[in-house]
Amino acid sequence: MRRARPGASPRGTGSRALTSVGAGADFDRNTPLGGTADQEPVTDRQEDRQQSKLWHITLSVSGTETPLGEVRRGLEQLAHDHPFLLTSRYAGDHAEIRYWEEARDLHDAAAVALRLWGEHRSSAQLPPWKIVGLEVIDRETYHLRIAEGYGPPPAAPVGVHPY
Repeated sequence: MRRARPGASPRGTGSRALTSVGAGADFDRNTPLGGTADQEPVTDRQEDRQQSKLWHITLSVSGTETPLGEVRRGLEQLAHDHPFLLTSRYAGDHAEIRYWEEARDLHDAAAVALRLWGEHRSSAQLPPWKIVGLEVIDRETYHLRIAEGYGPPPAAPVGVHPY
């Protein structure tokens, strides 16, 4: 008695049908792994798909007065939980967080940034402050602003610092 999946051909008889599995959104078909002569040509639709890029995020939060030690400890924990944080500046009633986010477009980067404070509020024991400002700019704009001298004020060295 032959043991096989229903509808499967016996081993060694004929060829098996191969199926393909779709690659991830960022898969680059132009980078051949082994390269064969019968590879599909790149179409305009594949060239137009968006790749992830870096966005510079500045998130401002504010709320009731909180002891500076608690604010600092919470921001340090946030930096530990979210390793891409560049710098945080804080006072007893407000803070500013700057970091780089990788996202497909501005909408995705902003959505992630707007969730950052709320999602880490309990794990990092952050103050119950509200988001009062958000700036999301692409990498090119960030570097252009810095080069022209009118970008965001130079960030303090990486880490958590008082205003």
